[in-house]
Parts: sequence; C-alpha cells; structure tokens
Amino acid sequence: QVQLVESGGGLVQAGDSLRLSCAASGRIFSNIVMGWFRLAPGKEREFVAAISRSGGSTLYLDSVKGRFSISRDNAKNTVYLQMNGLNPEDTAVYYCSARIVALLSRNVKDYDYWGQGTQVTVSS
Repeated sequence: QVQLVESGGGLVQAGDSLRLSCAASGRIFSNIVMGWFRLAPGKEREFVAAISRSGGSTLYLDSVKGRFSISRDNAKNTVYLQMNGLNPEDTAVYYCSARIVALLSRNVKDYDYWGQGTQVTVSS
C-alpha cells in the first residue's frame, strides 16, 4: 500500500507559479514511479507528468512542456510539480499517483495509487 497526500494548490492569476507537493508513505519511495494527473470540469483525467524512480527520466504532457517541471526527493519521500506560466486552461484538481511497475506511463490505468487531489484555479 502507498498513501499519497498532495498539497500546494490554490487560486492564482494567469502567469503566476505554484509548486505542488506530494508526500508518500507505506512503501519504499525510491522503488516507485510517480506521476501527476489533473481533472478539469467536464473532462477526463489527464496525464500531466511522470518521473522515474531515480528521477533521471521524466515525461510531460505536450501543453505543459517548458512550463511545468516534475522532480522528487527520495530522502523526503516527496514528489513535486513546479508550475510556471499558469493559464486558465490549467485549472483542475491535480492528483498525485504512484506506479509499482518501473516504467513511465501516460496511462491513468497504469497507476496503482492515488492521492485525494488538490485544487488549482487560475484566473484570467
């Protein structure tokens, strides 16, 4: 079992930045792939970013490349999502996720554990 707790969401203006954090417990953190997804009203859950166990490999949604950055601190059992240049289209509930299989994936069905989500709202 893996427990995931997100934090860092909020209400910001277009162009602002936010950093989301996700604290994990229950399993050796360095053995799991971590990902971020988001769910906007009226849409399906969407892949945002993923990071390998060591942090050496990352994967991004095309529309966030160059603006968002995923990172992890295995000593702190925490994964981060730095979001810069936010725009209203980024408004969503952001979910942290964990995958036991050691391969990066964009597929929501490949992730085994999920946090409760944190709301990010970007006003224009």
